[in-house]
Order: sequence, then C-alpha cells, then structure tokens
Amino acid sequence: HPEAGNLGGGGFMVMRFADGRTNALDYRETAPGPASRDMYLDAQGKLTDQSLTGHLAAGVPGSVAGLAEAHRRHGKLTWTQVVAPAIRLARDGFVVDEFRSRSIGGSADRLRRFPASRAQFLPGGNPPRPGTTLQQPDLAVTLQAIADSGPRAFYQGRTADLIVTEMEQGGGIITKADLAAYRPVWRDPIVIKYRGHTIYSMPPSSSGGVTMAEALNILEGYDPLPEFGSVAYVHLLAEALRRAFVDRNQYLGDPAFVSMPLDRLLSKKYAAELRAQIQPDRATPTPAFVSSAREGENTTHYSVVDAAGNAASVTTTINSSYGSAVTVTGAGFLLNNEMDDFAAAPGKPNQYGLVQGEANAIQPGKRMLSAMTPSIVVDPSGRLKMVLGSPGGPTIITSVTQVILNVLDHHMALSDAVAVTRIHHQALPDVINYERGGLLPVVVAALKAMGHQADERSGFSGDIAAIE
Repeated sequence: HPEAGNLGGGGFMVMRFADGRTNALDYRETAPGPASRDMYLDAQGKLTDQSLTGHLAAGVPGSVAGLAEAHRRHGKLTWTQVVAPAIRLARDGFVVDEFRSRSIGGSADRLRRFPASRAQFLPGGNPPRPGTTLQQPDLAVTLQAIADSGPRAFYQGRTADLIVTEMEQGGGIITKADLAAYRPVWRDPIVIKYRGHTIYSMPPSSSGGVTMAEALNILEGYDPLPEFGSVAYVHLLAEALRRAFVDRNQYLGDPAFVSMPLDRLLSKKYAAELRAQIQPDRATPTPAFVSSAREGENTTHYSVVDAAGNAASVTTTINSSYGSAVTVTGAGFLLNNEMDDFAAAPGKPNQYGLVQGEANAIQPGKRMLSAMTPSIVVDPSGRLKMVLGSPGGPTIITSVTQVILNVLDHHMALSDAVAVTRIHHQALPDVINYERGGLLPVVVAALKAMGHQADERSGFSGDIAAIE
C-alpha cells in the first residue's frame, strides 16, 4: 500500500488492554531543524507547491521509531519475527491488481519527476500492468537492516545516510541531527463519556479526539437524536461539527509548543454553551475570522483485537497519495509530504480547504496537527465494544464520529453503521459535503432553505476499519 503509509511517514496508536489500562503513542512526523514559518511562501507571500511535492515537503519520519517503541513496551513476538513478513513482501514482490495500477498511474506525473520513484513505480516509464509482480529490493534491504539493528539502523545508520544524501541532492532540509533526535511520545488518551459509554481517542498532536469529543458532547444534549438521514439530524450534525472544527482550527497544535484550553474544549458545560447557539431551523454561518486546514486523505488504518481482549487502533500516513513523490535512492521507500499539514500560511486554505491558525504554524521540531482519530469504545459495563478508525484527512474525524453515532444512537449493526452514507462539515469551506446519493433531494432542498450549502461529493468520506 505504498501510496498511503510506509517507513517514510508517521502515525498514532491508541491501546486498551484487557485489564482496562489504556495509553496512546504519538509517532507523528516533526519539522526539520532548518524549517521556518514562511518557508513555503514566495516573494509575493503566496503559497508555492513545495509543501506538496519534492524534498522540501518531507517531515522527519516517525513510523519506524513509533512501531519499535510500541513493540519494546508491549510486544510478545521478537522484533525480527515482526518485521520478517514485510521483508518477504518487499523482496519477493506482490501481484499488482487493477486498483494499484490505476493508483500509480494517477500519480505518475509526480513520481516520474524523481529518479528513484520513476525506477521503482514506473518500469519502462509506465505504471505496472495488472497481473505483473512489483518487487522492491532496496526496501527489502532497508527492512532487513531495521530487523537486525532496530530503529537505530533507520535514524543513525546507513538508511539515515541515504535520507540525508537524498535531501542534499534534492534541496531538502532533513539533517542527520534531525533523524538522530526523533522520539515518539507516550500520551494519555482523550476520554469521552457519551451515552454511558467511554471512548478513548488520540490527543494532540492529533486533533481527532478533541474535535470528536466536542461534537459528541454537543449532540449528547439532544436525546434522542432526530431520525438518521432526516433534515433535522443532518442540520444538527453539521452545526455540531462546524463548531468543533472552528475550535480545532483555532486552538489545537503540538502540546510541546502550544498551550491549549483542553479542559474547556472537552467540558460538557462548554458543549452546552455551543448547543445553545444552534437554531433548530436555521444554519449559523462559520465566522469569517475562522481559519481552516488541509490534510491528505491517503492514510492507512487498522483495528486489532486479540483473543485476550487487548485492543489497538492504529492510523498511519504519508499524507497525500505517494506523499512527496520522492523515493529515497537506495532505500526504497517514499517520503511523506506532512509539512503541508502545518499552517504554511496561517489563515489561508491548504490543498483540502482547511484553514488553520497560528497554533499550527511551522516551527523546527514541531509536530504538525493531524486529523487521525484512532478510537476504542467501551460499553457501560466496561466491556470492549468497538475499535475503529479511518483514513481520509479531515473526513477521518467526521467519519469516526458518525459510525459511533450510528451504533450508539441509531442502533445500527456495525456493518450497517460503516456502510451507510456520511456527511462532512469542517467549518471552512462552509458546506455540507454528502456522498453520492447520500441525501434525498427533498432533504438537500430543505437544508439549503435553512441557509446551508450542500454539495454532493465524488467518492467516499473516510474508509472505516472497525471491529465490534
């Protein structure tokens, strides 16, 4: 799945153990030491595309350190056993299906700009045809070194040298010191109480848990919620999400750099204040001063529960499809373009229309804000109920929130809760996006009459992976 997550990215993990203990691991990428606030602005103060494609777009990768740290604290198999299947897959290859061939073809123009990416993904200058085998020998060597020597091989060994050489040749700024200094961070999960259930989700530098908590706290005051798919339900959901994203974009960032009013944002009292602003028959436009944010939708999520009831919810990414499009020469993996998740120009929209404020401005060593929302739900008796998460950029938050609502409020089976169509609202742009055929024409007309803008989107909102 090279387009959406590999050694060159980062992620988040929320864990709950059979005895009730919980923790969260932040292995989000960081800004390189030479990074600066306005590094992606041209002489006229306009954003360039350097935060999206090329060497300058890459943050310091966290995946290897994060997964190794999770294994160090909680692993049962040996590290060599854990890495071995990935080595075999890279060395022996896998059969390219039609989807993967189309995926590579869709990013071919970006990939062919960089020699190692062109050689790896465009043999003969074209995407691999369905039915052919894609082998990644350089990646196999990199993985073998990680299996033999742990994360040190990546952050201080030959792989680190290859990353720095790639940076120097392509105009990037990640240094050996940046790689050697990278550390994952253990954090306490965000704890959300909703309808008697307890939800554990990711805290900042992910915005997912806080934003979802704020939306759920607002909606908890409507008991029961209106019927699924009704005008009233979509209106209330959009208004709750709007308010949660306003605060997300204004206040949230890396806790090592930003002081955030989390107690207030997570409080039921504050949710009641926001709920009181919602009119039952009228949309409330997003304030003009609010910022927005963007985040790539090409992310990977997996939910795991073992026989003992230990659960892990894991989301990882390189941001956009194929990240920065730069493959590290000799190492075989793509680098992320996570620097685009910063507010490269605070107050201006990024590639996904999200507008963010100073809390997420670029600073050396800082983690860029994320929307990843790996989550675990426990029922009122303390039993594990759901493990879920999703790819999808900002739609991750709204997708995970809606699946939880579908199960707990609308009493759907999990398969139905995941399969039904979803909406998305992120404050700015001030629009309800709904999946194709997801809202009846009469519902759309009624929402527009209330002052909402409602647009049908192609594709899906999120791609939930859940266990019940």
